[in-house]
Amino acid sequence: MSDEQSIRDLVARWHRATAAGDLAQILTLMAEDVIFLTAGQPPMRGRDAFAAGFMAALARAGIESRGDVKEVRVAGDLAYCWTHLSVTTIPRDSGDALRRTGPALTILRKEPDGRWVVLRDANLLTVEQR
Repeated sequence: MSDEQSIRDLVARWHRATAAGDLAQILTLMAEDVIFLTAGQPPMRGRDAFAAGFMAALARAGIESRGDVKEVRVAGDLAYCWTHLSVTTIPRDSGDALRRTGPALTILRKEPDGRWVVLRDANLLTVEQR
């Protein structure tokens, strides 16, 4: 399998695991020193910070996501992936679902065992206007 296909498969696995609330699976898809950048928030540093944020979000809402991979480029053991994301959160108690969409740029690293993992991720998701 090509590196590009491996990265596209990683993105697809991430979305499936998110929908299933499978934190353990998601954590295998990221580097220990991962950093997530989102507008208006401080950087989220490391798997533990991601896990805490994900579990807090799941306590409040179900999460559905999908991504349309627009570009993947590989250079040695680093790669980037540009994706158009759509993330919908469905409140567990009451209220309307919230859909956010926009681009994300992900930097990946190839591990010694050949797996690709998310190293850095920056997304520009905004609330979709109805």
